[in-house]
Amino acid sequence: MIVDRAFVDVHVDGVELEIEKVLILKVIERFSCSSAAMAAAPSHLILHPRFTFFTTTLHHQFTLFARTHHRSSSTETTHAGRPNSVSSPPHQALDYTHKIDVNPPKGTRDFPPEEMRLRNWLFNHFRQVSELFGFEEVDYPVLESEALYIRKAGEEIRDQLYCFEDKGNRRVALRPELTPSLARLVIQKGKSVPLPIKWFAIGQCWRYERMTRGRRREHYQWNMDIIGVPDVTGEAELISSIVAFFKRIGITAKDVGFKISSRKVLQEVLSLYSVSETSFARSCIIIDKMGKIPLEEIKKELELVELSIDAIEDLLQVLSMKSLTELEEKLGGAGEAVRELKQLFSLAEKFGYSEWIQFDASVVRGLAYYTGIVFEGFDREGKLRAICGGGRYDRLLSTFGGDDIPACGFGFGDAVIIELLKERQLLPEVPLEVENIVCSLDPDLQGAAATVATVLRGKGQCVDLVLENKPLKWVFKRAARINAQRLILVGRSEWEKGMVSVKILSTGEQHQVNLDDLQ
Repeated sequence: MIVDRAFVDVHVDGVELEIEKVLILKVIERFSCSSAAMAAAPSHLILHPRFTFFTTTLHHQFTLFARTHHRSSSTETTHAGRPNSVSSPPHQALDYTHKIDVNPPKGTRDFPPEEMRLRNWLFNHFRQVSELFGFEEVDYPVLESEALYIRKAGEEIRDQLYCFEDKGNRRVALRPELTPSLARLVIQKGKSVPLPIKWFAIGQCWRYERMTRGRRREHYQWNMDIIGVPDVTGEAELISSIVAFFKRIGITAKDVGFKISSRKVLQEVLSLYSVSETSFARSCIIIDKMGKIPLEEIKKELELVELSIDAIEDLLQVLSMKSLTELEEKLGGAGEAVRELKQLFSLAEKFGYSEWIQFDASVVRGLAYYTGIVFEGFDREGKLRAICGGGRYDRLLSTFGGDDIPACGFGFGDAVIIELLKERQLLPEVPLEVENIVCSLDPDLQGAAATVATVLRGKGQCVDLVLENKPLKWVFKRAARINAQRLILVGRSEWEKGMVSVKILSTGEQHQVNLDDLQ
């Protein structure tokens, strides 16, 4: 049972139900959270008019939730502002008499061979594009210090952490994104790494959130980051790399576009109203919800961060702008926001991806560390959430105690792009392909077949060795299933002459080859 902000996932006889936490808490209150009280409870507990749950099924789940609730209550006192994170439950003895749930935890995935081949196909494109642009691969621990992600109040990510206290009483979290780990490593390396740094990573990330299409609680993310380049040439290069990736997998500018803006647009507007830096950061987080919640709710939330009615109206007017010319008329051409955006659009022409990008002042990105240009990749049909996003974060390092260095980067999840490829019927079939299948025709020649397989593997060839004495009909079926190119048969008469039979499966051609000449 997992505790969320407002609901609890309860599994009953293999059925998962979301129950409001407040209802569970009422039951716990009523029965004093004790095993004895639960055991003495009536034969059933009515939590909701539509759901009746038997205590024999839910006893251990309520007990576990009660312990977790009491423990998280004390944790809230110690770790202020962290009441909504997912923390570790107390140790519980496993009951081995019941079958385990064979499904992975909610929001996570298995990768059987066919799915793994598709994942490798995608990741290989991530790597190849990154290397084409001169980036080096890095990686970071999946488990990081919780403090790495507790930056600004109001960020959605704070409430989505999988975090807990380890056995050394340290607060740790499964990483929800890669950029803070990048910042930590850059600070650690200091001046030993010459600038500019061009690094990329493909890592697993975790966020406890409600799931929608293309949004999971664990996903893999491709990040490319440039550290040490203050000019918008950095952002232009990053967008160019994403466009190159899309082209490689068959996605065109008719399928996907990039919305581009700058945090400095908001700064220039709100500076006219003497808005504090704290209110500005919180305003960006609220504005990032535009399109997800009603506009009236946006206005109410902006009022709560102490923006005046005039400031809100002026801000919303600017955020509705889709033309850079219109923005320049409003802000003038002397400010950094307009100047940098015009430079980026000019560079896009030189890179050759002007048709992919458009100005949209409403794009701000939800993370507090962005400072300048921001961008999001979007599905032009509007069926999917943002495909990727990034921008400039020049002041991130100082939030961790380091010296600020100009930086920009993007994150690109694996789940949404797969959904997009499905939509466009571009998802490739990635079959298993094996060069050779080796089989002995006599049980006594199994060792000889192993020798043949070893010789071929030593020459860099992929070999599937039939490990049991199987009839040829079975061998041919397996060869077809694994798309083997050749069938190599080890028969007694041929082996006595130091030879094997080689059958080319695509043509049916068969001939004998000396073992030393086998390639």
